[in-house]
Amino acid sequence: MFYNAYLFHHLNPLLVPFPLYSPSSFPPPSPIFIAEQTPEAPSILISSVPSDSRIPDTIMMMMHPKMMEMWPTMGSAIASFLFVWAMVKKYCPYQLRRQLEKYCHRITGSFYPYINITFDEYAGVGLKRSEAYNAVEAYLSTYISKSAKRLKAEMVKDGSNMMLSMEQSGRVVDDFNGVKVWWIFRNIETPSRPEQEKRYYILSFHKRYRDVITGAYLEHVIRKGNEIRSRNRRMKLYTNSAGDRSISKRAMWSQIVFEHPATFETMALESDKKKDIIEDLETFSKSKEFYSRTGKAWKRGYLLYGPPGTGKSTMIAAMANYLNYDVYDLELTAVKDNVELRRLLIEIAEKSILVIEDIDCSLDLTGERMKVTAGMEEEEEGAAKAAVEGRRRVPNDEAGGDMSKVTLSGLLNFIDGLWSTCGSERLVVFTTNYVEKLDPALIRRGRMDKHIELSYCSFEGFKVFAKNYLGLEVHEIFKKVQHLMGEVKITPADMAENLMPTSPTDDPEKCLSRLVEALEEMKAEGTKNVAAGK
Repeated sequence: MFYNAYLFHHLNPLLVPFPLYSPSSFPPPSPIFIAEQTPEAPSILISSVPSDSRIPDTIMMMMHPKMMEMWPTMGSAIASFLFVWAMVKKYCPYQLRRQLEKYCHRITGSFYPYINITFDEYAGVGLKRSEAYNAVEAYLSTYISKSAKRLKAEMVKDGSNMMLSMEQSGRVVDDFNGVKVWWIFRNIETPSRPEQEKRYYILSFHKRYRDVITGAYLEHVIRKGNEIRSRNRRMKLYTNSAGDRSISKRAMWSQIVFEHPATFETMALESDKKKDIIEDLETFSKSKEFYSRTGKAWKRGYLLYGPPGTGKSTMIAAMANYLNYDVYDLELTAVKDNVELRRLLIEIAEKSILVIEDIDCSLDLTGERMKVTAGMEEEEEGAAKAAVEGRRRVPNDEAGGDMSKVTLSGLLNFIDGLWSTCGSERLVVFTTNYVEKLDPALIRRGRMDKHIELSYCSFEGFKVFAKNYLGLEVHEIFKKVQHLMGEVKITPADMAENLMPTSPTDDPEKCLSRLVEALEEMKAEGTKNVAAGK
């Protein structure tokens, strides 16, 4: 019995839910072996007794003479098998060795009474993190502190609690309605190829409980795990970088906790526009059945445009806080090509906002089709000039091997092509200071569904600033500010800078006076420019 169990564990060590001796640490043959079964799991540990040690007479009397004769024979058989198996692994062709392993697994599986279920971190070919893996990880965090000895700790929501997870080869025992199961965490690394790292959980249980475990227990694990994830969830801000792709194909995004305080209540925006945006977001978040019924991917595009300093980034933070969505800030210039862009976008989780800020400056994606004719004329003219001057035009690939090769077509295919259905409940937000520079195909309805102009600060926006920054709703200087704002344009960023107290002695009236002075200077400068004909 113990020989068969050892054989199974040796041939298939990854499927065993408890620690065993490896072949390298297995003791050499000796006249006497002691076999014992662990009380918690069906493993058999074999150890040798040193030749110079004395076995107590009570143990010798308990052993049957035939059993004593069997141990040396069995030890020699095991040692012989290990030697033969080492030779097979070294000299036997891979295909034949795989066949031998397959038949050995079938033989040992016929009497091995335990079933193992694996939960891989990445589903399929590894493009997206498995939701089942995430749920199991969260579920086990409530049990590992009782039995696991190697733990990792991570802060959860509000920083008031910590979430524990298992380290390599950690084991947890769980009990479900009197049925005992074992969980073990494995992390397989290849030193020569760190990108091939594989992490997974193994669930092991007796085969007589197959129906209970695969039914009620797994449903219980997934439900509880998702509840724990929802309760401990913290909003994250993700970003990509050029270095990520050299580390691991599964580390495309780096992240930090998202703690931006902006809300729609603190935004200096007209109430009607603010209400329209909130209603649009609310409708989107509750429209899963609508998108499914109409055959559309559950996503929505927003184009935020306007002069610099008008609150486009603040608007994104307010949207994220309102919906409790994660934010993925995509830097297109750090993306190598369309293939890498697709991998990045596939890894974006649900309930998230994909942001590409200043898209008119990110890459050469703007207005290409409108400039085809002009571009051809310029190219011909430039080629002639280069020939005269004896210069050779260098293609992009030769000029810089690290230049991004992301194309407008590659970006559009993910926004509303076949790949747009990989994931759901996502917002795609583009920002630009110069909307007229963008290719119409990029911002048409259906891709950028809602266009939001964020312009200069209005008097209503000023009152929001005054209330938030100075605690004022009414003041005698407000009328003068309103009059000046009707003659000059000021961005929300400049408005906030002038109203913000800069010293402990700055009172509300001093801050308002500073704003009035700034507005008068802007008015005088504008008058001067008009007189100069600018």
